[in-house]
Amino acid sequence: MRPLTAQELLQVWEQGCDQSPTQQALTLLAAAIPEASRDELAALPIGQRDGQLLTLREWIFGSQIESVAQCPECDETLELNFHIDDIRADLALAPQTTGQLEQAGYQVRYRLPNSEDLAAVGSDDEVVAQALLLSRCLLEVAPPEGQAAELPNDVATAVMAAMAAQDPQADVELNLTCPTCEHQWLSGFDIVTFFWHELTVWARRLLWEVHRLAQAYGWSESEIVALSPRRRQFYLEMVDL
Repeated sequence: MRPLTAQELLQVWEQGCDQSPTQQALTLLAAAIPEASRDELAALPIGQRDGQLLTLREWIFGSQIESVAQCPECDETLELNFHIDDIRADLALAPQTTGQLEQAGYQVRYRLPNSEDLAAVGSDDEVVAQALLLSRCLLEVAPPEGQAAELPNDVATAVMAAMAAQDPQADVELNLTCPTCEHQWLSGFDIVTFFWHELTVWARRLLWEVHRLAQAYGWSESEIVALSPRRRQFYLEMVDL
């Protein structure tokens, strides 16, 4: 994986504007890992994909994460500030892509979900989405004698818990406490959505800078984007004098 230039980032942003979050994640990685095909990237377990995105985000925007959360009890807005390493799983412990477990007499082999699975599920109903995702990831089910192959709820829950434990980067949760009402809760953090929002803010600001400097100096977009942020800022200050 390699860092992306400002011009490459603009191209990625433009390409992904009308894509789903899953496709946006793959578009980012395809640009940063040109030696891998999009199909290969789509087959990565979600945790491995998101771990790569964390690294890419760190290279582009730095290691600090600044975000907000809303307290579900009193609606207080919390300002969040933490380091990428606070939510990054051990990169040396890449998860096995498959696993197995025995529960209530059922022997189950499964694989970890990937981007293809997320794209195929496409349901806003969380219960339905989880059921569809699990069905795609089951490799083999050996039920107890006389029982149906369909997994009972407790066994399905155990399999999903095993998947989550095997690939912790796939489901990052922040342990939050409201300073106003002291309510505590877990809040999910989705690097894909967060990263893409940052990229959109950055791209729109850069294009505004291009507009201002092109008007003032007649430079092309590529010439302006090739400038360092410090030099662009200097010229913008000169324009506004």
